[in-house]
Parts: sequence; structure tokens; C-alpha cells
Amino acid sequence: MINLCGFGVSNYYNKTKLVLLEKGIDFTEEYLLPSQDEALLKRSPLGKIPFIETEIGNLSESQVILEYLEEAYPEKPLYPANSFERAKCRELIQHLELNIELPARRLYKEAFFGGTVSDETKAEVKERLEIGLNGLARLAKFSPFIAGDTYTAADCVAWLHFFMISLTSQKIYGADMVAAHFPEIASYMQLLETRPAVQKVAADRGMALAAFFSPK
Repeated sequence: MINLCGFGVSNYYNKTKLVLLEKGIDFTEEYLLPSQDEALLKRSPLGKIPFIETEIGNLSESQVILEYLEEAYPEKPLYPANSFERAKCRELIQHLELNIELPARRLYKEAFFGGTVSDETKAEVKERLEIGLNGLARLAKFSPFIAGDTYTAADCVAWLHFFMISLTSQKIYGADMVAAHFPEIASYMQLLETRPAVQKVAADRGMALAAFFSPK
């Protein structure tokens, strides 16, 4: 049995959870916030979430976890069998996370947590997002899934990050940068949201967000 540790506000926790659900892997969930507490550092080397606990040890970093799950539980694959197409799937995930979500993270303080971000930072992030989204547009197929005709791990990642980037850009810039770059995004998201595992993660995320932002 796998124990998934973290909390449902995190995209990277939800990414791992969605893959576990899609692959039909039995798992439990343990609510944990990131910290530098010694007890947590013994379980996750940087005190980060998500991480998983298995019968043979712990694993941190969501993409490492996805690769492990794909290899250890091959019955319901989420990566193509062909080595090049498999690499293209990983390429999409890399672009989504490093060239789009990571720059946008600099805006979350103002977009979601009541802080402020400088105009200079907003301008820098917008430029990086334009570059990242343009690059992704050269890779994404949406036929009907992001990597082609098969649902893959790249769709699990895209569904989560597109939601967050759309929301962030609307709050900070007054416009949905994802929709501006991908006219098919609404139908794509609707397609993914017909999947029971996606519906489960969306519902749990909604409850986690409500609890996280409720007055204490």
C-alpha cells in the first residue's frame, strides 16, 4: 500500500494523486504541510510535499514518483510504449512545469495569498509565460489529448497546471493567457473532466481549497 503525503491545495500533490487514481493503485492519504521539522525531514529530505511512502522506502519529487509508478505498476500505462513518443510525453511535462508553472509561481503570493508582487516581477513573469506558452503550442497536439490520440501522464499534468495558470493570469493581468494561446482549451478541459479520476481530484481540491482559505 502506498501512502501519499501532502495536501490537496498543491498541484504537485494532486498530480501524483491523479496518476494513482488513473492507474488504479491502492493508496492512503496523509495530510501534511511542508516544513523543516526534524520529524518530516526524516521522511522527505527537504521537508517538501508531496512524497510517498512505500513498503521499501520513501520517494520525493512528483515527477520521480510518476516515473516510479509507471515502472512499478505497468498494467495501466500512462506513458506511450514507443520510446520516442514516451520522450515526447516527458518533454510536454517538462515544458509545462519548468517553462510555464514555475515562472507563474512567482505571482501566487498576490494571486492567492493576499500579498503583493512588484510591477517589475509581473512584467518579467508575463514575458516568460508568453515564451513558455508559445513553446508549448509548438508541441501540443490536442487531438484530442495533449500528446495525441491517447490520454497520458502529460494530460494529468496539463489539466492541473492549465487551471492554475488560467486563474493566476486572470487575477494578475485581467486576461486568461492559456485561452489566448490555446483556442481549444475549453473543450480540452471539458474532455478531461469527463474522467472519474479527474472529477475526484477536482472535488477533493475544491474541499481542500475551501478549508485552506476559510477564516481560522
